[in-house]
Formats: sequence, C-alpha cells, structure tokens
Amino acid sequence: MTKKKVFVVSHSHWDREWYMGYEHHHMRLVTLMDDLLELFKTEPGFNSFHLDGQTIILDDYLQVRPEREAEVRHYIEEGKLKVGPFYILQDDFLISSEANTRDILIGAQESKKWGNKVNLGYFPDTFGNMGQTAQMMKLSDLDFAAFGRGVKPTGLNNQVFENENYSSQYSEMWWKGPDGSKVLGLLFANWYSNGNEIPVDKTEAKEYWDQKLQDVEKYASTDNLLMMNGVDHQPVQKDVVEALDVASELYPDYEFIHSNFDDYLKAVAQDIPEDLSAIDGELTSQETDGWYTLANTASSRVYLKQENTKVQRQLENITEPLAAIAYKNTDNYPHDQLKYAWKTLMQNHPHDSICGCSVDEVHREMMTRFEKSREVGEYLANDALNIIASKINTSVFAVDSKPFVVVNTQGYEKSQMVSVEIEWDRAPFSEGKPNDQYELMQSRLAELPELEVVDKHGYSIPFELVKSETRFGYDLPKERFRIPYMGLFITIRIPVENLPALSWTTLALQKKSQAVIKDDHKLFDVESNTLENNWLKATVKSDGSLKILDKKTDRVYDDQMIFEDTGDIGNEYIYRQSADKKTIYSTDSQAEIEVLINNEYEAKIKVSQDMCIPVSADERLEYEQKSVIDITERTARRAKECRMIRVSTVIGITKMEDQLKFLTTFDNTCLDHRVRVLFPTKLETDTHNAESIYEVVERSNQVSDSWENPTNPQHQQAFVNVQDNRGGVTIGNLGLNEYEILPKDNTIAVTLLRSVGEMGDWGYFETKEAQCQGAQSFVYSLSFHDRSTASQINSYMQTRNNQVPLQTIQTDVHDGEWKLSHAVYKVSADDFVITCFKQAEDGTADIIRGYNMTNESEAIGLNVEDTKLHTVNLLEEPLNDISKEVLEPAEIKTFKINW
Repeated sequence: MTKKKVFVVSHSHWDREWYMGYEHHHMRLVTLMDDLLELFKTEPGFNSFHLDGQTIILDDYLQVRPEREAEVRHYIEEGKLKVGPFYILQDDFLISSEANTRDILIGAQESKKWGNKVNLGYFPDTFGNMGQTAQMMKLSDLDFAAFGRGVKPTGLNNQVFENENYSSQYSEMWWKGPDGSKVLGLLFANWYSNGNEIPVDKTEAKEYWDQKLQDVEKYASTDNLLMMNGVDHQPVQKDVVEALDVASELYPDYEFIHSNFDDYLKAVAQDIPEDLSAIDGELTSQETDGWYTLANTASSRVYLKQENTKVQRQLENITEPLAAIAYKNTDNYPHDQLKYAWKTLMQNHPHDSICGCSVDEVHREMMTRFEKSREVGEYLANDALNIIASKINTSVFAVDSKPFVVVNTQGYEKSQMVSVEIEWDRAPFSEGKPNDQYELMQSRLAELPELEVVDKHGYSIPFELVKSETRFGYDLPKERFRIPYMGLFITIRIPVENLPALSWTTLALQKKSQAVIKDDHKLFDVESNTLENNWLKATVKSDGSLKILDKKTDRVYDDQMIFEDTGDIGNEYIYRQSADKKTIYSTDSQAEIEVLINNEYEAKIKVSQDMCIPVSADERLEYEQKSVIDITERTARRAKECRMIRVSTVIGITKMEDQLKFLTTFDNTCLDHRVRVLFPTKLETDTHNAESIYEVVERSNQVSDSWENPTNPQHQQAFVNVQDNRGGVTIGNLGLNEYEILPKDNTIAVTLLRSVGEMGDWGYFETKEAQCQGAQSFVYSLSFHDRSTASQINSYMQTRNNQVPLQTIQTDVHDGEWKLSHAVYKVSADDFVITCFKQAEDGTADIIRGYNMTNESEAIGLNVEDTKLHTVNLLEEPLNDISKEVLEPAEIKTFKINW
C-alpha cells in the first residue's frame, strides 16, 4: 500500500506593516531571520523555509544585519531559504497592470541575484485575484499559482456546485484566463496555517493530526497533502522536525516530510486526476455570503488610492516614455533610478498597505514613500524633457519667440486643453539686488506686449492668457552652481487637438504679428444653464443634478451626478450601513452655479450644494467597536446632530472632447459615513464592464443566491461601463477604485469617500485618521458611446487619457536634428491599450506592452522593420512562438524593438 505523503512547508506570512507600524514588524523580522540562520546550522533535518514569496524580506533584514549577507546567500544557494518569485505580495486589483508586472520583473531580477526563484505565483492573502493571473504567470515562467481567497471549496462529499466557475471540490484546480491560458491553481482550502504549531507531545499530536489530516484530505485531489507550518508573522517552529518524527510514529500509513513547494508541486503535478475542475477569470469570492470579500478596502483611505494612481501614472506613463525617447540608442537611460522609484512605490503595494486596512502609523509612512517615488519620477521626467527639447530644431521660429514642446506620452491619440508656463524674461541676482530685479521685472510686466501662439507654419493658435506674474526662480545647472533670478512668467491655456500617440509637437509664444480671429460662441449658456459641444448637451437642474443629451444616440440621461451620503458603522475592510438606513442626497437642496471659464474651446462651471450630514454614528458604535462585535451584528445608528457640508463640483467641457469632466471638493467634518456619486443609466442589461488588470472584464449585475451582503462592491482601474444594444455610459476616475451597480436603474455608484474609525479584522484597533477629516477632492468623468466598438473603445481610452496630462517644456530657438513634430512609434491596432513604453532592461531596445481590450482577434502592427521587432514575455525573454502580426482576444503582448 502506497503511503499518503504529508508535505510540511515551514513559512511565515510576512505583512511588512499592518496592526503595528513598519518598524515594529521589521524588528520581529530580524529576530525571525536570526533564528532561521541559527536553525539551519543546528538542525540538518530542517529542509527549508519559504520566505513568503517576496524578496523584499531580504532587503529588510540586511538593512539591519548587513554583515550576514554571505550567510543569507549561502543558505539560499543551498536551498534552505526559498525566495521569490515576487518583490512584494501585492494587492492585484488596487495597483496598475504595470505595477503588477514590475513586481514580477523586479522579483525575478532579485531572485536571480540571490539564487533560483520558487516556481509558484504566490497570492496567499490577496483580497481577490485578478482574472489575468494565468496569462501573467505563463508570461513569467511560472507554472503554478497558490491563493487563499476567491474560490469556495466544497469538498469530496459535496459534488453539487452553485457555480462551476467559482467553486471546486478539490484544493487543486485548473485556473483559466480570458485568453485561454491556464495554470495549476492551489487553494489554501484550510488556510495557509493548516499545519501551524505542530505538537511534539504524543497525546496532543494525536488530537492535532486526527483533525488536521481529516481537514486536508477533504479537499486534496491527490495523495500528496500540503500542511503550511506557519501563519501571519509566525516565529519559526524550531522543533518541527521532532514533531514530524512523532507524527510518523503515530501514523505509519502516512509519510511526513519536511519539505518545500518545489518538491510538493512536482509530486502533485504527476498525480493530478482527470476530473480536476476548472475555474475561470477573476476570483472575488462570488459564491460566498458577500460579507468578507473585502472589496470595500478599495474605498478605505481613498487618499492612498489617489496618490498611488498619480505616482503610477508618473512613472509608467510619463517618466518612462520620456526617458525612452530622450535616451534612445544610448546607455544613459536611468535604469537604476527608475528601479529605485518603483521599489519605493511598491513598498506601498502589499495588501494591508494599499488597501488602507492598517493602523494610522502605517499609512502615514506610506504618504512619505509616495512623495519620494513621485519626486524621483518628476526629476527624471524633467531631465528627459529638456533633452528632448534640446534636440528639436526650433530655428523656424522668430529669434525673440519662446518655443515650447508638447508631448503625448500616452499610447492613444489625445486632445486636451493644456496650461503652459512660459518664462518671458528674467533678471539674475548676479546683475542686481533681488528687490531691484523684482522691480525691473514688474516694470516689464506692465509693458507686456500683445501675444500670440503660433505653430511651425506660422499659423496662430487660439489661446487664453491665464496669468502673468513676477516671482523668484532658480536654475540648477549640472556643472555649475545654482543661478537665482527674478522671472516674468506667463501662463497660457491652449487647445491641443488630435496629438498622435507617443508623439510631440512644437509651438511658440511670441509678440503678436497678425490678428487672431476669435469666435464669440461659448460652450456654456448662462440663460439655460447648459454646457454643450458637438457630442453632448448637459443642463444643470435646480437641484444640482444634470440632464444630459447624448447626441450620438439621441438619448437623454436624467438625474446624473447625484451625491449620496449614508452612515458607515463598518471598518477599514467592510462597509456596513447604519441600522437606521438614513440616507441624504444632494438633490434635497438647491444648487448655486458659478461660471469659471466660458469660451469657444472650454467651459467650466462650479455647482455647489449644502448637505446636512449627521456628525457621526451614535454612541453605540464605540461600544460595538471596543467589544469587537462583528459588523454583521452591529445595530448602531446615525447621530441626530447634523453638520452642514458644502459639496462643490467643477464641471468642465471642451470643444475637442466627447466627455464631461468633474472635480468634486468638500471639507469632511463628519465621521462614520460614506459619500458616493450616482449616475443612473436606466439601461436594461444584466452585465457591465470595468477595467481591471490587463483586461476589460465583464461582470454580472446580479449576485449569487448565497450572497447576503446588501451591497456588491467591485474594483475598477480607470473606468466602469454599462451598455445595451444601442450604446452605453462610461464613468472614468482618478484613484477612485470602488464602484457598485445598483439594481435601481442600473445606476453606476462611484465611492468618493468612506470615513471609519477602526481597522477591523481580529481585534479592536482604533484608526482616527481613517475618518479622512479635512479637505477632500475627487476627479472623475462621464462619456457616452453608440453601439459601435470604435465608439466604445474611444470612451474607454478617454478615461485613461484623463489620468495622464500632456507634458510641456519651454525651450529656446536653436538648431537640432529632430523634427518639430514627430510620432516615435505608430501602432495599427485600435483595441491595443499601451500600458508601457520604456527602454528594455538590457539597454539594447525599446519595450512596448499592452493588452487587447476586446474578445476579438485583430491585426496588429508597429511601424518598425520586421527584423527589429520581437515578441517577449513579461521578463523580456524571447517568445518565438507568439505572433507579431495578430492580437488575440484578451492577449497581453509585449514587443521588444531593437535599435
């Protein structure tokens, strides 16, 4: 009789920061690693320790114990320390597609530096799992994926599945992606602590193993049983080898092996049964009661998500493309600086960090990391812009003009109103006292001539003079001391129309030489309170909501942009509405309208309303928090006392863009509540679409029969869309990752703010700063499309474009080898979303990566010689069997373009 094998894998799930600040966890990590290094010396039977799938643990340890680097390297090479494959254990849904890839890429580089990586995509505690995991693992040389959430295990005695896509009788299953890729998935059906603290005492061991073996055999598809010897921040069990000797004596029909994932997965893969079930796409616990999907972490501490989005856009959509252009064909590309910026940013990406579900100290430190990473990105971007500008031949412009370059770093054509600051004149401190130089510039400001903006042909471009001012400035030359001065600065605003993807154009500000013909038509009609362009007509009603005509489909959408405020007696993990269900709407009050900008190219109005919001929950909530009452059993209500909060929204429309843009602000002075903005679609459909990680995923508007949570929160990246067979509605956002499709009118509800006072989970941890008091601002957009795929894709692309402004840099009149206008690369596939344009890691080529937004195949091409164009995986390794000419449905495709 063949014995069943019990593979015991020692590990510690290492949250770098969570219910204590980072350094508290850090010091415990040092102790753990010290213990491991000692144990490796003294216990030869201890096979290995799984270092939680993340290489950053090594950096953290050696920051304190640098003298032990050689020991660490020795034990990794010997196989005692199992490292990688990732840099950190991220939350996949709340970081960008590229951030997920950089976690894999940098993790692989770090693993290679130390030794071999573990061949396992490791997602033990991710709050839901992205649908493209299988394809991403395949594109990262990983054959397996382990995860703790998202699939409902039914066990061998329950063969009836509520939904075959999201439940499995086994802990092993095939996991398929939307493109057809599949990997062997491993569910921690009894959690990643099912073999924790194994007893050595025989009596205790008998009781322990009787239950543990029964639990693991209930779900295992083979005779290879996995026991995870560890849990969150668990010290290593130093007597685990002795404990397994006791188990072997007690259970002679089993073979107990202190082991590792490599050996376990090899054994499982050889014995997989034919009836192994398959799961499809994203795993978000669709078949549970809905309370513990933890999707509401997408709206905890929204300020973190907003900062994260801004920094991601800075690095991947601004800095890297600019650097790739500036340093093409050179070895000056700032690889090391960018890796430092990415690693700093990714330290904010673990699930307990970016999810906003830790104590206040953790999230305070995160804001510093965001700032550090952004500063690096801005510095490198400015350097690259100056190099680009210096290479462009601007000699066509007048000698006394002020040329400037506008760069579209996005992978999609872009139209936008752009603000440009021009230094018109300066007075250096080296030529006079600061106050005298200030007065000199003030006098020239008073004599400022009439101005115009011209293109390379000398044609005038309409512009608005926003402001002109004198102020202090300074230069920091690379090879000289700083140069302070007083400058005369002019800010103008111009329309830039149809600037191609990955391209630049050059304009100039100069003294006016010809009359500029201006159109008196304005985009906002004061009499009817209506914003209108060629595509949209939006009227502001007396209650502040909008009535919008979509001219493409001749549909009217009423009651748009309504703000909803409800009580929240939940925590950082889960929203729970107060027991009284008291809801306040912005339409309960009259709106005030103020015109900010109104001309032929742009109009902005501010709509303000006063909402009377309860100041907090009632006193029962504090009792329920401190006594650790589960939120599903809480009965706190909203306080009777109210406070007036003024909600102001700037609504913008331009002549060139088929959308409305919104900036909502208010001063949050209330506690324990949630604010959402509502867009009723009244479209009859059972599904909707949202941008997720490397895919536009289709999700159901309904929940399963087992769902008990009154809400159904979902994750998004740049947009969510509801459509029928005539067209649809797309809501874009900047760092607003939570939405819900409400049953009434298929309303798109986007969460702007959640204010809560505790962390939640396993005890009471007060988090006053999670109440998010003070000034708040939120950016989002609204557009419509007709039934055509092109119109739909355009509405999606606009939301992505909104997150990345056009880049501008002033230059001077000079000769150069580059044209005034140029597109670096041209992609022929309309459905290909470019997520990355950077220099290859080996410094010999450019990398362009993106994904197919649709489920249709499409021809794809780049304006590059065929011999120079190659397809590679996420690690930038050759994929010789992947077509360069076809973009498959939901395919992630990376091109390497040799110089």
